Amino acid sequence: MTMKTLVLGGARSGKSHYAQQLAEQADKSVIYIATATAGDDEMRLRIEQHQRERPRSWQLIEEPLALAAVLQQQNQQQACVLVDCLTLWMSNQLTENAFNITTVVDELLEAVRQFDGELIMVSNEVGLGVVPMGELSRQFVDETGRLHQQLAQICDRVVMTVAGLPQILKDKGK
Repeated sequence: MTMKTLVLGGARSGKSHYAQQLAEQADKSVIYIATATAGDDEMRLRIEQHQRERPRSWQLIEEPLALAAVLQQQNQQQACVLVDCLTLWMSNQLTENAFNITTVVDELLEAVRQFDGELIMVSNEVGLGVVPMGELSRQFVDETGRLHQQLAQICDRVVMTVAGLPQILKDKGK
């Protein structure tokens, strides 16, 4: 069975842990696509923590920008592909490709639409707080919110994690 899942949640909401549980339950080999870059010591520690929490048997692909291309390469594999996380990917894109963000997002959405297999994507829900004051921060919230809305339409399952508890928003698999 093929399933596309979007797992949303706030910081430290349990979304990555939940997504990892889904990947383990898929009973397939797992390809973990990490989008984070270690720009400072705090982020380096977060990345190390995520690495310790992942099974060593999972294949790791580190790709901060070319996510659509990696999904195309991994399409139709007999594995479960787990992307963590789309918010960091968006941040990377706005830093590197802000002038081209619509094209890059469209490429990602098409890669997700065309993906034929088990796909789990993790992202921070950033639209629940106050509107940021800075232009780049507002663009980040706006673009991420639009991405989430479009992915929610494409995905078979959408889950919001709150305090470590998964709240099913959409589930076509049942």
